Amino acid sequence: MTARVRVVSYNIHSFKDDLGALAAVVADLAPDVLVVQEGARRFRWRQKNAALADRLRMVVGGGGLWSLGNLVLTTLRVRVVETRDVRYPVLPGHHARGAVFATCEVPGARFVVTGSHLSTDPAVRPIQAASWRAEMRGTDLPVVAAGDLNAEPGDPTWAAVADGLHIAGTAPTHPASGPHRAIDGVFVDKRIEVATFRVVDTPVARRASDHLPIAVDLVIPD
Repeated sequence: MTARVRVVSYNIHSFKDDLGALAAVVADLAPDVLVVQEGARRFRWRQKNAALADRLRMVVGGGGLWSLGNLVLTTLRVRVVETRDVRYPVLPGHHARGAVFATCEVPGARFVVTGSHLSTDPAVRPIQAASWRAEMRGTDLPVVAAGDLNAEPGDPTWAAVADGLHIAGTAPTHPASGPHRAIDGVFVDKRIEVATFRVVDTPVARRASDHLPIAVDLVIPD
């Protein structure tokens, strides 16, 4: 058996932009799984992320404070059976970064979704990327990894994450007001078929965040 699943990766800019536009973009895309970067991670983070999920007509699957703002939201079609949070080693003078992992089930398939937001420092990013990829190797299930890499595809960061995975596609996502940098990415297990890949660049999406969202339709094996 296989299952068709729509995954959206979205850096929401820490709730700083037009949340009504954000809700409209997500409603139009109708993802089964939404992987969020820059969700709430500090004071009242549970309530803020739950309110975001409610506004988007989704539920919190995992993440938040312990994954340092990375968040997985799902529809009720998706059953989250396990979650865990990872923090990368912190180098002096650098912000802490991490990742969320969620094991998901839909009729016909079980898979792992993970999200991360990597450093802006070119000396640190590949190290974090390698740590993230190493954590993915801890499961035998098909993996979907989505994140803000803060680097473009020629950077070693992309190679570190993509080692053994397939890049779903590339297109500029940042800044939303005039996108010219492809710094957000979705990576999938080679057992997964990428049916469609697109970056949503509309007037509404440009108001919703400083990043444009990536939407992928995936065919995931049992």
